[in-house]
Amino acid sequence: MIKAGRLRGGDLVALVAPAGAVPPEQAASAERILAGWGLRTRVGRHALGRHTFLSGTDDERLTDLNDALRDPEVRGVLCLRGGYGTQRIVDRIDVGAVRADPKLVIGFSDITALHMALWCEAGLASVHGPTGGTLREFPACPSTAAARRAVMTADPVVVVADPDPVRRPGRAEGVLLGGNLTLLASTAGTRHRPDLSGAILLIEEVNEEPYRIDRSITQLKRAGWLDRLAGVAVGQFTDCEPRKYPDVTAARVLADHLCDLGVPVLGGLPIGHGEQQTAVGLGVPAILDADAGTLTVEPAAR
Repeated sequence: MIKAGRLRGGDLVALVAPAGAVPPEQAASAERILAGWGLRTRVGRHALGRHTFLSGTDDERLTDLNDALRDPEVRGVLCLRGGYGTQRIVDRIDVGAVRADPKLVIGFSDITALHMALWCEAGLASVHGPTGGTLREFPACPSTAAARRAVMTADPVVVVADPDPVRRPGRAEGVLLGGNLTLLASTAGTRHRPDLSGAILLIEEVNEEPYRIDRSITQLKRAGWLDRLAGVAVGQFTDCEPRKYPDVTAARVLADHLCDLGVPVLGGLPIGHGEQQTAVGLGVPAILDADAGTLTVEPAAR
């Protein structure tokens, strides 16, 4: 495992858009928020562009990302949004630059593909947390405050679960890996399949009907991803209400699949696409205590 240094006042953070197009006002808001943390920012040359449903061509988006990873002045990389498209460029990341000078990378949703690539190619710990577009400027926003703690301190994060029917008792320790369920299922069969033996798998989702959630979990099962897990941390499944089959909920699908694995499972964690989300490290040791309803995650930064 490689850890980047935590961000400190005066550090430079590169703002990149490896996936969907970014409204300029979102990038400007992210710059103001990071300035309030005492950080300097630089927006990628192509980050505010548009090419079909992406923020730029594959080469443009890759150039911005690799420029950030190669620049010795850059200490952090904040992805401005998810959407779709990161998978198209992750096979060409400059892994040598990542290993030589690790940066603290933060994002979620489609950025799951980047997290998985950085872990599988370089063993880099990263932060599953808000993108620039989901950081909020209003005072005392819990999501923004949690993101700041995750990138600017070396403190463990304790995530307290909300009441949730998706739970199997027990306590598990292992490296926390995962992210968006659909992206994880899309990664199966690629070279960026992580070794999940003894790991705690984090999953979250948005705008997917329960039968689609079932399909993604079934894909991971068939690919062997769930065979040797230590535990499962279930984040927010936002706007995943059943429409085609109203009597089958996301919670039912999750419980049916996960509680039969024979490992501790903790649902209701405020991680993902909810109104409030907690930033946590990926690729770092964690303790899942389903009895106490907590997930304790070591820092991604040193």
